[in-house]
Formats: sequence, structure tokens, C-alpha cells
Amino acid sequence: MQNLVSKAVVAVLLSMMLIAAPGGDALAQKQYDIGATDTEIKIGNIMPYSGPASAFAAIGKTEAAYFTMINEQGGINGRKITFISYDDGYSPPKTIEQTRRLVESDEVLLLFNIVGTPGNAAIQKYVNQKKIPHLFISSGGARWNDPKNFPWSMNWWPSFKSEARIYAKYILQNHPGKTVGILYQNDDFGRDYLAGFREVFAADAAKIILLEVPYDLSAVTVDSEIVQIKAVNPDIFVNIATPKFAAQAIKKVGELGWKPVQFVSNVSASVQNVMMVAGVEHSRDIISAVYLKEPSDPRWKDDAGINEFRAFMRKYYPEGDAENSTTVFGYGAAKALAQVLGQCGDDLTRANIMRQMTSLNMEINVYLPGINITTSPTDYAPIDQFQLVKFDGERFVPFSPVIGGK
Repeated sequence: MQNLVSKAVVAVLLSMMLIAAPGGDALAQKQYDIGATDTEIKIGNIMPYSGPASAFAAIGKTEAAYFTMINEQGGINGRKITFISYDDGYSPPKTIEQTRRLVESDEVLLLFNIVGTPGNAAIQKYVNQKKIPHLFISSGGARWNDPKNFPWSMNWWPSFKSEARIYAKYILQNHPGKTVGILYQNDDFGRDYLAGFREVFAADAAKIILLEVPYDLSAVTVDSEIVQIKAVNPDIFVNIATPKFAAQAIKKVGELGWKPVQFVSNVSASVQNVMMVAGVEHSRDIISAVYLKEPSDPRWKDDAGINEFRAFMRKYYPEGDAENSTTVFGYGAAKALAQVLGQCGDDLTRANIMRQMTSLNMEINVYLPGINITTSPTDYAPIDQFQLVKFDGERFVPFSPVIGGK
């Protein structure tokens, strides 16, 4: 009995010595997976720096600049960020190739903010089999809110279906009896929007939607598709396209002298990348839905979040366009990831990253007031609120409160 007591005392003393020793507590608490150490966190990213969606390249450049700032400020809990970002040209086979490179060669801790529904869909099974956090996905596809089948994939962009439901409800309330023609990208991105419209229009969908015309990413222009839609003469034109094709569609509608009520999806609600490219004379009065503060909007002239963003742009990304909502998006996403990683503390395991991601409750100061970012183990849709806006020739002017799309 005495021997057992002595052993117990020795064990307690040893434990106390370990805790008291310099670094002993830290050593006992720190946990890492591949891609994280005492000094580094490796983040993998893929962007369309080239190809049909290259307007989104500014997202990756803004994020790289943000992590440069974080590193200059001492990193996250003392660890510097290594941000590894590759080009996929918005081509799913290239997305697969670059993802394997990031996971198997670069050995990143997580994948962050990869742009595009097609590319993310192509890698979803692979990253979930590998149990790699596949986070802040730049797509509003419904497939990212599927924690049962894909527990390692979570989007950041608001749901495409939710956005479409908001437009459809607005049409029914403000344009009853009017008909609709839709241009959409021929993949999950476009089909999710269609599903949202059909859900709200319900039994009347076939009567309201006169024509749905797809376009492929390999297309040079969508001019012929616009001519086809105009031929059935709908009262309302819904433009579900990425920036390059959205701008082409708006310009062609104007050149044809067609005057429908127009909607453009949030992914292309950019003054610089879409409205100005299409021409102000063609873009005026286009309706969209937003969730970010637009830097050019006078209401945010003295806003703390936008002023912080502008100061960041001047110092860390001076060649970037501080008036472009795409850079605001990249800034907000990087800021949110930094907060999540900070919450992880010294437990930089992939499992703990997912625990943080599935219990989000935050606001980001470049998002509209009232936009609450929340998740749970059964809800992988962090953002589900929008504000309807109309382009006045210079900026998107809000004309609704912040509303949910569910």
C-alpha cells in the first residue's frame, strides 16, 4: 500500500514539474496536423488568374496581401501564414491538378476560398476522402451545405438558390403577370438559380418563364443566346452569368434596343467589372442583391470597416482597385479566416478547424449591417441574407432592408 502511495506522489510531482517547466504547458497543449507548426500555417488556394472568370483574380491577390499584413503584425498566435495560390483558369481538370499539388506536394493544412462551382465540385469527393478542410468556397452552390455527405466542405458565398428566391418573390410582388427569360451558365451554378426561381414560381413556373437558355464556359460570346431570348419577348431578363458573360449579355441587350426589366446575379454585381464594361447606357436600372458594403457608396464614406479596408489597400495592395467589390470580398474572407484560425489557438488540427467553422457566430465589418455569419454542425450556409439594389449609373443603390432568402 505504501509503495502504491509513493508511486502516486511521484506521478503528481512529475506532472507538476512538467507544467511548471518553461514551455511545458505549451508542449502539453499544442496539437498539429500536416501544414501547421510552431511557426507556420500553410493555406492552399486556387484562383482563375486566367480564363473566362479572371475578373475574380483580384480576390486571390487581395487575400495574399491580407496575409502579408497579418505576417507583418506577428502572424496568428505567433505563426506566420504561408499562402500558396495557383491558377486553374476556371477549368475543373486544372482545379483537380492544382488541388492534388497543394495537398500532396505542398502539404497545406486547409484549402481556402477556391473560386467557382465547377472546379470545387470536381474536387469535393477527393478532399472529403482526404479529410482536408475545404472552406470559404467561393460559390453559392447548394451542394456545399451537405454536412452529412461532405462534412469537410463549406461555402462562404450566399446560396444561389436563396438569391434566386429573393428575385422571384420580388417579381411576383412587383411585376405580377409578367414573363421571364433566363440566361444561365450550364452547370450547377446556373442550375441552382433555376431551381430557386422554379421553387417560388411553383405551379406557374412554366407560364412565367418563357425560355431558359444555357451557355457553356467555352463560349466566346453569349450574343446568340441573347438574340434567342429576345425573340420570345419576355418582360424580364434574368442574367445568371459570371462577369465576362454577364457584361456581354447586358451590352447585347442594349444594342438590340430591348428594354426588359433586368436582373444580374450577385457574382456579377460589380460596377467596375461588369456595369462599366457593358456600358453605363446599357446597365442603368439593373437589379441585383448584395451583402457587402460597396466602397463607392457615399453611405460608407465615414464607415469604420470601409476606412480600415481602404487603409489596408493603400499600404498592402496599392495596385488593386479599392472601389471594386471583388477586392472587398477577398478582404472580408481573409479577415474571417484569420479570426477562425485565431480561435483555434494551439490546436491546429483539421478536426478543430472544422469545430470552429461549424460554430460560427460573427460579423465582418465590410459586410452590410445586419448580415450575421452563423453555422452549426447541421447548417453549412454561413451567409443567407441580402439587400436588393439597383444600378443608378454610378453605383448600386439599396431599395430594400436586409432580407433572408430561406
